[in-house]
Amino acid sequence: MCGIVGAIAERRVSNILLEGLQRLEYRGYDSAGLATLESNNKILRNRQIGKVANLVAEVRNLDLNGTIGIAHTRWATHGSVIVENTHPHMSGDNLALVHNGIIENNQELKAQLQEIGYQFLSDTDSEVIVHLIGSHLKKDISLVEAVRKSVKRLDGAYAIAVISTDFPNRIVAARSGCPLVIGKGIGENFVASDVLALQAVTDSFIFLEEGDLVELTSDTIDIWNVENSSVIRADIKVEVGKDDLDKGRFRHFMEKEIFAQPEVLKESIGARLGKDRVLEQAFGIESKHIFDRVEAITIAACGTSFYAASVARYWIEDLVGIPCNVEIASEFRYRKSAVSPNSLFVTISQSGETADTLAALRLSKDIGFFATLTICNVSTSSMVRESDLSLLLQIGSEIGVASTKAFSAQLVNLLLLTILFGRRRGLTPEREKELVEALHSLPPLLTEVLELNEEIASVARRFVEKTNALFLGRGVMYPVALEGALKLKEISYVHAEGYAAGELKHGPLALVDKNMPIVAIAPRDELIEKLKSNLKEVEARGGELIVFAEDEESFTDQPSTTIIKMPESHQILAPVVYVLPLQLLSYYVAVYKGTDVDQPRNLAKSVTVE
Repeated sequence: MCGIVGAIAERRVSNILLEGLQRLEYRGYDSAGLATLESNNKILRNRQIGKVANLVAEVRNLDLNGTIGIAHTRWATHGSVIVENTHPHMSGDNLALVHNGIIENNQELKAQLQEIGYQFLSDTDSEVIVHLIGSHLKKDISLVEAVRKSVKRLDGAYAIAVISTDFPNRIVAARSGCPLVIGKGIGENFVASDVLALQAVTDSFIFLEEGDLVELTSDTIDIWNVENSSVIRADIKVEVGKDDLDKGRFRHFMEKEIFAQPEVLKESIGARLGKDRVLEQAFGIESKHIFDRVEAITIAACGTSFYAASVARYWIEDLVGIPCNVEIASEFRYRKSAVSPNSLFVTISQSGETADTLAALRLSKDIGFFATLTICNVSTSSMVRESDLSLLLQIGSEIGVASTKAFSAQLVNLLLLTILFGRRRGLTPEREKELVEALHSLPPLLTEVLELNEEIASVARRFVEKTNALFLGRGVMYPVALEGALKLKEISYVHAEGYAAGELKHGPLALVDKNMPIVAIAPRDELIEKLKSNLKEVEARGGELIVFAEDEESFTDQPSTTIIKMPESHQILAPVVYVLPLQLLSYYVAVYKGTDVDQPRNLAKSVTVE
């Protein structure tokens, strides 16, 4: 969940490290630090609580000339947010390490190291690794061999990078469970947890595989796999659009990413849609063989991606008529599952590195799923590489921690998949043409929705002094209500719950009063009359009701009820169309409350630990 940057070059690396950390800020973190191996062969370490800017300000006053260094942004998992727990961690004066992940047997290893005299200065699991490596270095072996022996004793997930004064011309790194990439330069090489960190210095990357160990010098890259065999990994050119890293005219990345959705979704699905049918060839040459066989689907995901999967379940069971099971990935791996014959396992993750979802993907191969498909935004991610099929969102980088354009892109691509499955199960060409035409109409429709911006901003002011809110939806809009509530929680810190509107009378109605804003999602569908009845229960109890609806005139015009008129849309598109105003509502509540919109407290963009 945190970030790693390392560099070995023929020039000073401190600015490279700091810029890399700044590029990783979107991932979420609470402290930052760096260590450089200086020309006097001493490691100089600097660590700061809070923003990378604090570290930059501190380092600016120092004359750092080191050509080797490692840096880190931390998201606390072990120990509070204090300098002592901030990376890099050191063993003595001669060894420094940065670490992403969680070491599950850290207490056992810590006790063993304390018995032989090691003193611990932090509460982290990471310090165990650096002392473990240090203990092996005392046996007069190389840094590579010390790291190799150490990682074999680790239970859990890790990506690490290490420097030592005893081996002053190299960085050693390793990964298991957490992503790590190598950046290739001329007379310099780099290591990072994300390609974005190195965009300013290279576009040539090697993506390390599970269990890889690597030794970098300024001119060489040597890689060994989990079996200790020397291997060659392919170089991959990765280009990141500069526009993705620039807020432009917008105040926050989240705002920019909300308003980018009409164009982003047009690009995301454009090459996969013909005039009147979905182009199956866009899903890869193996897709037909796999799709022809599918008789049941299980989708595993976390957070926002889980809600996208929950919408897809409605679509798949309605349009395709086969069972679709949706699982929270973090729970799926810890219970026994009954797998139906010819079941496809689908994973959804914006980053493709979500630890729980990746673990579920790996488990699926052992419990009877015949094939796997991942829906992801990162072509080089672990989940893409480890799945039989992959469907890339192609939305550019999403910087805001709270997902917006990724959620919408997940929805539309899940709808494309639904149509392809439906084609095999009686979905007529006429019905497919109708759905494809609706998808072609989506981008201008979303532009029309975004014109409600000022009206939604005005409504958002009512939430500033509130501490709780309810979001209501029925049918396929229930997961959208859950997503709307999640957005409000994530960035404004207002407690919010999403509910199936029919469940109001089974408990939540007790919460309704004038201090409880209630947001209802009311597209014109077969459940609209049922929803109206549920909302009357709210009105009768004095609840402050905000309704997003196409039929403005069909709702009671009570003083406590505000109707926001939504544009008319095809019923199948309602989850995509109605989530945009909920994103805007949450965004403006957060702005008015003065929270950190793009980097909300305690959260990280890429959740690479369990």
